[in-house]
Amino acid sequence: MEFPIMQKIIDAILQPFVVLLMAVAVAYFLFGVMKFVKDQSSEDAQSEGKQHMVWGVVGLAIMVGVYGILNFISSFTAGFTQ
Repeated sequence: MEFPIMQKIIDAILQPFVVLLMAVAVAYFLFGVMKFVKDQSSEDAQSEGKQHMVWGVVGLAIMVGVYGILNFISSFTAGFTQ
């Protein structure tokens, strides 16, 4: 049993999309860090910066998990071609 179309979809579409979302999560985290550091005098701005950092880390963790799942599926379907 072969799944070449699934492998092509994962390699050409899904993995680059996940990498893009990882970059967005890192950028969101860094935006939160800059907001936290820039507005140290304002308690509200600091808490908003912390929230951005937390959600950036959560988004990054989710994307790393998705990337791992895609690699598992990719290696699993590659085993059928041998």
